[in-house]
Amino acid sequence: MKSNSKRPITILIADDDPEDRMLAAEALKESRLANDIRFVEDGEELLDYLLLRGRFTNPDDAPRPGVILLDLNMPRKDGREALREIKENPELRRIPIIVLTTSKAEIDIYRSYDLGVNSFIVKPVTFDSLVEVMQVLRKYWFEIVEIAAD
Repeated sequence: MKSNSKRPITILIADDDPEDRMLAAEALKESRLANDIRFVEDGEELLDYLLLRGRFTNPDDAPRPGVILLDLNMPRKDGREALREIKENPELRRIPIIVLTTSKAEIDIYRSYDLGVNSFIVKPVTFDSLVEVMQVLRKYWFEIVEIAAD
């Protein structure tokens, strides 16, 4: 049995669009990924969550994520800025980050990988396609890959 299957893995979704957050949560459930799913609405909240600041000072309210699903286009601090800060932080840089965004811009793809993202996925247009993506993510990130423990 893989070590990461012995403990629940928190999935942190950073996305400013309430409908996209709801669809991602539903798609994760449809793909039978029954992990703890948490949400933040922008890059500032994402860093507050990860660094236990602001409204996230209680570690019980902000368990360390095993994977972050990151939208690039968010207000206040966008996903690109947050990604750079996370990957520069020795305490946070091992957390796998999957960009899940509407951007198909080549510059965003290159820049995301240059900043250390683990995967770049363009958000599917249909819910069924999103469920398929989440099934692949479940298989890869939660059944095959070993995620570094704290």
